[in-house]
Amino acid sequence: MEETQCRSSKKKVVAVVGGGLVGALNACFFAKRGFDVEVFEWREDIRKAKIVRGRSINLALSHRGRQALKHVGMENKIVSKGIPMHARMIHSLSGKQSPIPYGKKGQYILSVDRANLNKELLSEADTYSNTKLNFDHKLQDWNAETGLMTFVRPDGSQVQIKADLIVGCDGAFSATRKQFLRRSRFNYSQTYIPHGYKELTMPPISGEFAMKPNFLHIWPRNTFMMIALPNLDKTFTCTLFMPFDEFEKITTGDEVIRFFQKYFPDAIPLIGVDALKRDYFQLPAQAMVSVKCSPYHIDDKCVLMGDAAHAVVPFYGQGMNAGFEDCIVFDEMMQQFNEDFSAVLPEYSRVRVPDDHAIADLAMYNYIEMRAHVNSKWFLFRKHVDNFLHFLMPKTIIPLYTMASIQTNPTITATEHERRHTKVINHGLLLSAVGAVVGGSYLLIKGPPNVNRVIIPAEKVWNRLVALRTL
Repeated sequence: MEETQCRSSKKKVVAVVGGGLVGALNACFFAKRGFDVEVFEWREDIRKAKIVRGRSINLALSHRGRQALKHVGMENKIVSKGIPMHARMIHSLSGKQSPIPYGKKGQYILSVDRANLNKELLSEADTYSNTKLNFDHKLQDWNAETGLMTFVRPDGSQVQIKADLIVGCDGAFSATRKQFLRRSRFNYSQTYIPHGYKELTMPPISGEFAMKPNFLHIWPRNTFMMIALPNLDKTFTCTLFMPFDEFEKITTGDEVIRFFQKYFPDAIPLIGVDALKRDYFQLPAQAMVSVKCSPYHIDDKCVLMGDAAHAVVPFYGQGMNAGFEDCIVFDEMMQQFNEDFSAVLPEYSRVRVPDDHAIADLAMYNYIEMRAHVNSKWFLFRKHVDNFLHFLMPKTIIPLYTMASIQTNPTITATEHERRHTKVINHGLLLSAVGAVVGGSYLLIKGPPNVNRVIIPAEKVWNRLVALRTL
């Protein structure tokens, strides 16, 4: 075993486990505060790797995430490499396309490439002289009392380091979190949804986007759906979400084409028949898990952030943004409590757990909205009502998606606000309908219309409809 690494300086050492999005961003936050930061990542350096292992679902960067990036001077660089999406674009079975705006004019979320974002954040962390990036280091064990951590290298050798604070940012299947599970009064649950996903690529046509680029395209089919997000290289990354048993029914290239002809006919010429047959079988359908736990800390020694604390399914587009918000909330508390870990960590758990659990619940619900509710005329009508009322009363009526994605309100506050204003709007619509019926009835009783004037035009309309049916 290699000797325990140590630092000559008296600065506190922060060990960030995980060099993904949240881990790399956290390294920047801690380095800015002057801590000696050690980042440990089990993968090789993705900036040098030929193939990047891990998920590749495109990311939707919203205002929450942008605020955290802005704090470390990274917002402009990342935004310049993103594509604005102003609305959902709904693709009906007939091929008709209908936009549903995310918010008011000028409001949008950004489609960003996961791998590029991760590389940019690692490079930014690397610019700090008090940060060291350690790749090919897999966490084997750590001690909550002493802060001693043991990592294993690919050659079997072990490395130990003692940290004043351990920050677990190592994903949904966190090795850091295993120590939490050994302790009493730690709540933990994970839920796999019965749906998986496959990714396909829609190439450019004549060097341009095959569809309108400034939208998140959705093909809702009630029990499943496909989405497409734009990339800077003029491609779209298409993701098919569907129950695993439906994926398993499709076993040949011809069956893939028949399936797409039935449910996504307009996408076939855009993706390409040969590409569909080939890419569909490149990887098996991938699973999606939702993780909830509390508290997020152990004493003043360890704290969980990002997916390690709250992995969510991808349907609300807030998993990364919530992880980035973890970083800025923790940093604000470090400022508030003068970097006293014994005060910061419990307060962080108290504040973040309800918000992150609310995001997890919204993500679960939004899958139903995306694959089914957007087909409902009542849903679309309510969206128009919400947006109209938001236009009239921008500070009083704020749609949930606007509060959760376009603004930075606490998520639990956003959901409570949504429940209240939904109740008020529904009651208002009901009263309006009742008022219209009562008012119409009163007018009919007070001054009955000339029946002949109504019947004759009605007969003409009916005759024209019959004529059209016989054509």
